[in-house]
Amino acid sequence: MVLFFPIQQDLDCINDSGLILGKLKFDSSKSGYIFQADNASIVLAQSEQSAIDGKLTSLNSGSDSIGMQDDD
Repeated sequence: MVLFFPIQQDLDCINDSGLILGKLKFDSSKSGYIFQADNASIVLAQSEQSAIDGKLTSLNSGSDSIGMQDDD
């Protein structure tokens, strides 16, 4: 299982152990969301990769969005 936690306009991807795997960020050069690993040495389990791929698909298709954070 991967928890997606909003931080500003990004989503932190956190695994069952509480380890931050990386972030889902909007890449304007690709006009879509990408996964950016928090550490190059992190190896994702198949279930984690599937969860991240599914979330990326829903964000890029517009069926899901990242809520805006109001700091006021």
